[in-house]
Amino acid sequence: MAFEDITLISDYHAHVYYDGHEKPEAAALRDAVDARFDIRMGRWHDNPVGPHPRGSYQIAFSTAMFAEIVPWLVLNRGGLTVFLHPNTGDDVRDHTELAIWLGDKEKLNLDALR
Repeated sequence: MAFEDITLISDYHAHVYYDGHEKPEAAALRDAVDARFDIRMGRWHDNPVGPHPRGSYQIAFSTAMFAEIVPWLVLNRGGLTVFLHPNTGDDVRDHTELAIWLGDKEKLNLDALR
């Protein structure tokens, strides 16, 4: 078996999913993440966009931040689903084989990545 080098991962994206009634909780989580971490926060998308099946916003962070931000999200995401993936340059693989789900796994629109 050949093992891949982790330097293939340039950075990570975490996508926080929400529906209309969950937006206040999503906003509180967003504010807390933005205040605590050196990250790049994406725009609000109240409707599905790209491969994402419902409203979401993106949290982009470096590989060095993984060990700090992911455990924090595990403990503090509440009932929200967080979809986490690396960025290796292979969008389909990043969003499928290499993805991590915090909460319920959802069906992505992979056609948007092809």
